[in-house]
Amino acid sequence: MSTLAAVILFTGVVLYAIFAGADFGAGFWDLTAGGAERGRRPRELIDHSVGPVWEANHVWLIFCLVVMWTAFPPAFAAIMTTLYVPLGLAALGIVLRGSGFAFRKVLVRTAEQRVTGAAFAISSVLTPFFFGTVAGGIASGRVPDGGNGEAVGSWVNPTSLLGGVLAVVVCAYVAAVLLTADARARRLQDLEAYFRHRALVMAGVAGVVSIAGIFILHADARHLFDQLLGPGLPFVVLSAAAGLTALALLRSAVPRVPRGFAVVAAGGVVIGWGVAQYPYLLGTHLRIADAAAPRPTLVSVAVIFVAAALLCVPSLILLYVLQQRGRLEEA
Repeated sequence: MSTLAAVILFTGVVLYAIFAGADFGAGFWDLTAGGAERGRRPRELIDHSVGPVWEANHVWLIFCLVVMWTAFPPAFAAIMTTLYVPLGLAALGIVLRGSGFAFRKVLVRTAEQRVTGAAFAISSVLTPFFFGTVAGGIASGRVPDGGNGEAVGSWVNPTSLLGGVLAVVVCAYVAAVLLTADARARRLQDLEAYFRHRALVMAGVAGVVSIAGIFILHADARHLFDQLLGPGLPFVVLSAAAGLTALALLRSAVPRVPRGFAVVAAGGVVIGWGVAQYPYLLGTHLRIADAAAPRPTLVSVAVIFVAAALLCVPSLILLYVLQQRGRLEEA
């Protein structure tokens, strides 16, 4: 039951990384689009693509927090009392991002729009960065099982900084692929070329960061390095292959095909980390079974997960389908 609960928890992590990550990446391209006139059309496409779904994607973050708190309370306490600085900054980023995105649509003065737009864009970059540092702190074993670890050293270290940078880069890559597909579906050829070029550039950046990460993990998190080259390697290879396939199909395939490969590329990175982490929940010192709540609680978590999936997943699928078909804009 403890392993099943961990799978449920990590399913939420993967889904949040994919769907919210694409939204964060769109904010990255909003930030780098240029001035008001130069960046007007890219930002319009970003608003149309992100607007209907960005808030719904945080369902998965809430899901992860609740499942970890319920199913693995010692690990939850250890993470919250050690990594509270990056988690607090990520939470602040989510709030500022949502506020900036909402107010930018209703304000009429250009100066006010720039301020709220900057809040949205900058927070879209900083939030995944801080989440990536949290993942790096957990994976590198810097969260003690008793909690109250180093407030700074737990997330300001080579592995955590690698995780933060990689999170931003992957989010930006996935968003560029999805925006290219959206532009192609809307027959906006100039924006299709605009975001396709950025997807290619970000794929190259991701490759450079990944190569540098090999040396960083070898020196700073040897167990994680060994596991990524062992049981986690198939998922790392799958991620790279899917990412390259998405780039190859951007010009020719129907939009949903490169979107699917980009999603697989992002998910493969996170799943590879999860497989490399198993059977530990924190570093190499707190096993999943040792951190798990009593069996009746784990059974309840599993039952509620099934019920939540039956209730929420069809609604989310409907939301994404309507958004991809442009029906929400018509409404």
